[in-house]
Amino acid sequence: MTALKEEGAGIAPSETDYKFGAGQALAGAQMLFVAFGALVLVPILTGLDASVALFTAGLGTLIFQIVTRGQVPVFLASSFAFIAPIIYGVQTWGLPATTGGLAAAGLLYVALSFAVRIWGSGFLHKYLPPVVVGPVIMIIGLSLAPVAVNMSTGLAGDTQIMPRGIAMLLAAIALGTTMLTAILGRGIMRIVPILAGIVAGYVAAVVIGLITGESLINTGGLADAPWFAVPEFVRPEFNLAAILFILPVAIAPAIEHFGDILAIGNVTKKDYLKKPGIQNTMLGDGLATTAAGLLGGPPNTTYSEVTGAVTLTRAFNPAIMTWAAIFAIALSFVGKLGGALGTIPMPVMGGIMVLLFGMVTVIGMSVVAKIGDQLQEPRNMVIASTILVLGLGGLTLSFGEGFSLAGIGLAGVAGLVLNLVLPHAPKD
Repeated sequence: MTALKEEGAGIAPSETDYKFGAGQALAGAQMLFVAFGALVLVPILTGLDASVALFTAGLGTLIFQIVTRGQVPVFLASSFAFIAPIIYGVQTWGLPATTGGLAAAGLLYVALSFAVRIWGSGFLHKYLPPVVVGPVIMIIGLSLAPVAVNMSTGLAGDTQIMPRGIAMLLAAIALGTTMLTAILGRGIMRIVPILAGIVAGYVAAVVIGLITGESLINTGGLADAPWFAVPEFVRPEFNLAAILFILPVAIAPAIEHFGDILAIGNVTKKDYLKKPGIQNTMLGDGLATTAAGLLGGPPNTTYSEVTGAVTLTRAFNPAIMTWAAIFAIALSFVGKLGGALGTIPMPVMGGIMVLLFGMVTVIGMSVVAKIGDQLQEPRNMVIASTILVLGLGGLTLSFGEGFSLAGIGLAGVAGLVLNLVLPHAPKD
């Protein structure tokens, strides 16, 4: 950290001018390390290519920097809110149609940015209040609970890939390490709990394999992977059913975007809602997400892990994020990296997911809690309860051949419609 201060990487809120030098390059590498665990977690869990995710995260960050004129020190990568819809979309419509839906989600952000430009940000709170957004976020986490449990017990579909007891032990070690690092960690460790959990679970798998004489890590993919490889980009397909399923999910990260921008502004002592403006930061998110979808990567949104890193290192210079983006793009062409990520035992990732998906649910609860006692009002109870049951109950509504709404998509649309049409109770 001393080196960063000496090189002018940014040590005070006043020193946030865009400076692009060796000091910023070192800080950029550190930022990528901080974001790396969560960055590659989404493609690992959803079946997307991790190298493509690295490339699109770097590209998306550069697009964001251009749109915001290099004024905001953030690094873009995928929101965990998209994990459930990506998994469902790939299983239902295939990867190309799912990435087409993700590209459309980016266009929704673009549309919202122009709406904010015209009407101000108040319209989002009017049409997307906490009583709608909160339950949708809760469904995102709860709907993935069976996936986390199955992976933690070593169950892949109908196949038990390793003994159940060993799988649960690996999941517990990964989960426990992540928990303790998040709660007790100090310095840089406190903002990389996911990475710490993965490393602990991986080491445990190696040790248990040595003790039992049975390898728990498949290194075949790593051995066969070349050192240099072009990421396996995917050409998207635009399927209306997939698009309408994913669009409601994009609403939650759009709302969270305000909180992310406020948080980084509080750290750097700058009002980014005014300059470059929330309409421009959201436009940057939208264009970055569309670019990622068109290449087969996960959506790109503002990233809370990097906000924590900025707070810790006092690295306020946006050029640091430009360097992080360049390193991410360069790393995406290292074929061995994808092979190495593929060796992580599935129960280790399952343990991480138990915590992550639960945390997503709790975030939804905290959003609903913002309305306090108003939740007990009949109108709000009707909206929230309908969203939860439709989202988790398995109902599917078909509209013609090849188009249906179910799960998160159905719940999101129902919440939007109910919020618009239900009357407010008369005041006493």
